Amino acid sequence: MDDQKDRFGDKIRDLEKAREDQWAREQDLALIEKMRARQRGLQCPRCAAGLVAQSRGGAAVMACPNGHGGWLEADALERLGEPAK
Repeated sequence: MDDQKDRFGDKIRDLEKAREDQWAREQDLALIEKMRARQRGLQCPRCAAGLVAQSRGGAAVMACPNGHGGWLEADALERLGEPAK
């Protein structure tokens, strides 16, 4: 009889472990989807159009195709502000 109780306890622990693993997998999938959404491309905050990479003054700029503005990284901004050599 004691052996049967131990097997039942093992089954309950196995079930709990499986549920924890399933929850962790679902959390991982949600994080991966968020990361993929970020990589799909940046969007214009005004019209939600996908930004287009352009080169302006030797710096890479992400610009709205509808002319709502452009975005660039801090080092590119510094390069644009430097006097021409």
